[in-house]
Amino acid sequence: MPMNVPIVDETHDHDHFHGTLDPALLTSEKGIWAVKWSMVGLLLTALLQAAVVAVTSSVALLADTIHNVGDAATAIPLWIAFLMVRKKPSKRFSYGYGRVEDLAGIVIVCIMLISGVMVAYESVSRLFEPQEIHYLSAVAVASLVGFAGNELVARLRIRAGKEISSAALVADGYHARTDALSSLGVFLGAGAVWLGYPQADPLVGLAITFVIFKIVWASGKSLFSRLLDRVDPEVIDEVTHSAQHVAEVLEVTEVRVRWVGHRLLADVNIAVTSDFSVEHGHEIARAVRHELLHHLPYLGNATIHVDPATASGEKHHRMVDHDHDDLPTHSH
Repeated sequence: MPMNVPIVDETHDHDHFHGTLDPALLTSEKGIWAVKWSMVGLLLTALLQAAVVAVTSSVALLADTIHNVGDAATAIPLWIAFLMVRKKPSKRFSYGYGRVEDLAGIVIVCIMLISGVMVAYESVSRLFEPQEIHYLSAVAVASLVGFAGNELVARLRIRAGKEISSAALVADGYHARTDALSSLGVFLGAGAVWLGYPQADPLVGLAITFVIFKIVWASGKSLFSRLLDRVDPEVIDEVTHSAQHVAEVLEVTEVRVRWVGHRLLADVNIAVTSDFSVEHGHEIARAVRHELLHHLPYLGNATIHVDPATASGEKHHRMVDHDHDDLPTHSH
């Protein structure tokens, strides 16, 4: 039967504890901190660029500004997601609210897509109806500010996202890094306009559009794969290896792992000697769970199923064909 119990090690003192609530709370606080300050940085960057756009009529800088505004807006669903993760599980949502974070990631991808369409429209319009660009030096400075602001935000989000294993936050960080490269494109476009090539400005806007669509595809693919419970095979191998650290585990027959937000949930089948008592099997399950929580820093919980060595593996859990009253013959 499934054994899912808290670890209470009476023989060793630890400077930490295992479980799901407090570690998730700590990582969510870190996520909120990253989202909050990245939003502030991007809003300040976008406001400065918008002021320059108003006096220069640069479509490339307008595209970069729109993208930065969209990037700052993505902080709102992420912030909501991290707050929702802190809510305790209920009878209706027994696994908690971690999936909200994945849904926020989809919102982010949609915002990125919309911003890309807006940039494309403005760029094509200006390509056929070019307008004079004023104060090229101001455009160049604003583009460098956009580069610096986005790169700082990208590093902050990616680092925090990797530390708490948040796919949504990492995806948003790479989006900000794309914006940084786009800002450099605006700088080069301003130089080309200064040299006498006015169409360079809308062409840079179109280039930014292609970059946006590329990151939309990559981020969307990653997030939807995660919603389908995709994990790296190395995670399965690590869970198996950690469970085998317990000496009395004869075999690890089944391992299933899924992400819920930025927390991992694992289901593991282990085989032990057939003549062990239920109490001893329970202790082995506790030891296995202890190993898993030590070796996987962001494993939120693990359910350990103990099988006797004579009936190891899920094939032994299936029931043979049988009847229930007047129902057709079936199996489980």
